[in-house]
Amino acid sequence: MKILVLENDPKELITIRQSLNINGNELIPLVRSEQIWPYLQSEEPYFLIANWDTSDIRSTQFIARVRAAKPAESFYIILTTTKSSDEDLAPSGADDIIQRPFGAQELKNRIALAERIVSLSSNLASARDQLENQAVFDSLTGFMNRPAFFRQSTGELERARRASIPLSLIALDIDNFKIINDTFGIETGDEVLRVVAQAIREKSRPYDCIGRWMGDEFVILLSGVIGADAEKVADRVIAGVRGTRIEVPNEAPLMVKVSAGIASASHINSSTEIEPLIQKARQAMSHAKQAGGNQVFLVFV
Repeated sequence: MKILVLENDPKELITIRQSLNINGNELIPLVRSEQIWPYLQSEEPYFLIANWDTSDIRSTQFIARVRAAKPAESFYIILTTTKSSDEDLAPSGADDIIQRPFGAQELKNRIALAERIVSLSSNLASARDQLENQAVFDSLTGFMNRPAFFRQSTGELERARRASIPLSLIALDIDNFKIINDTFGIETGDEVLRVVAQAIREKSRPYDCIGRWMGDEFVILLSGVIGADAEKVADRVIAGVRGTRIEVPNEAPLMVKVSAGIASASHINSSTEIEPLIQKARQAMSHAKQAGGNQVFLVFV
């Protein structure tokens, strides 16, 4: 563990060093608060022990600036002071206050407590990130889930409206997916979904808005693309899926196929909304499936 020490009194520094320079701790002595900032760029948590009475940490309003900057990793601040009351320290934003003189064991206990708090904060942050990802991305394919795609595509539609550019929406569905799932099981079905998602990812532009709409159905919003150019994108995806084979135990490899429907809008006006556009693309996709599947059907809206 790395501990920054902002202490100008040599005797106090020796006490801190003797108390904490064990168990693999690395103490880094500093003389000015400005020297702390480079450590805030690190991707690992740091602890700071600072003398509130003699260092420049108060005059530079360092703690308030750190809290406002919100460093990516936890930065736990312990202040030492000779004051018998912490009333003057309350606005400082410190995590802990130790009154001098203090014993080695007290300092060790405070650091141990700080470690537990930082560890808990890190775990909570990691859990929050996981929950946020689950709220946005489909875990199987890595694409945006339905609510996230709807929000993102609505924003793209507004940008297209303001910039007066066309856009197209592609809906894709795996042919005979239910039969595949029922015959070979959910694991094979999931593998089919991953293969199709990979083909969509490879054949689309990096900045295209892509989502898993429901089940085996995917949607792609193509900004600035219309008509035949949108068909080319859908054809590339279909060809990419058709060129893959999924191995099944004791069976011939599965040859997966998809159908695509496209709704193209050359003029985005005040009445154009994303949900009707999605439904038009899905209707076009159903038409492609009824015509035999493994093909594209385009409509202009």
